[in-house]
Amino acid sequence: MSERLLVKVGGSVLTEKGRKGTADTGAIGMIARDIAACQDIPLCLVHGAGSFGHPEAHQYGLAHGADRTNRQGIAMTHMSVARLNQMMVEALRHAGADAIGIHPLAGAFARAGRLISLETRPLQHLMDMGIIPVLHGDVVMDEVQGACIVSGDQIIRYLGEHLPFTRIGLATDVPGVLSKDGCVIAEISGERGDDVATGGSRHTDVTGGMKGKLRELSELSSHGIASEVFHVSRLPDFLQGRPHGGTTILCGREHG
Repeated sequence: MSERLLVKVGGSVLTEKGRKGTADTGAIGMIARDIAACQDIPLCLVHGAGSFGHPEAHQYGLAHGADRTNRQGIAMTHMSVARLNQMMVEALRHAGADAIGIHPLAGAFARAGRLISLETRPLQHLMDMGIIPVLHGDVVMDEVQGACIVSGDQIIRYLGEHLPFTRIGLATDVPGVLSKDGCVIAEISGERGDDVATGGSRHTDVTGGMKGKLRELSELSSHGIASEVFHVSRLPDFLQGRPHGGTTILCGREHG
């Protein structure tokens, strides 16, 4: 199979996480140019929310569900993350890439905070047409708790299991998965965790930080799917299949 990439860019890369609803337009533009330079490779992009969405979700308590008492939080949180998604799509189009935003709220469903369904057929067809679908962490309906926050990392896990990507990469604000002494771990198994630093952000984040990423990537690993974590400045290296100095989460078949 020819290359087909799944890329996630962390919200901490795209936004100023200490300032509510503030985008890092320079970083967004750089990422858009890097991706547009590889238009010959079919690609699906997922991005985190950063300072968009997390404050609203925290304010309305959406991490614990939603009912009639806090239902306005669903709209407020979605509108916030949708604004960031529009910025990312516009930057990609300005850089010369065909891209379109896809909002999980409209086509995803969760159970007790875990994503259980997401329509993937449109994504497949968009990539076949040379268009980049751009998804994002979002609030979605939940059959147990009314609504929940589904992170970009959960979406990566779901798409990685349900679509045939050749490589999956997460571009972050750190150079890879770090050991407790601050060194990049070149390769880890999906089960490893004792010597991995998973401290959370000092800013509001309702999706679990690096610990949340490793949870989702471990699930991919258990299905025989590898993934890679690297610094966003090495995104061109990942796109071109070059070494990026980050971490490879080995697929289960490689270490089991």
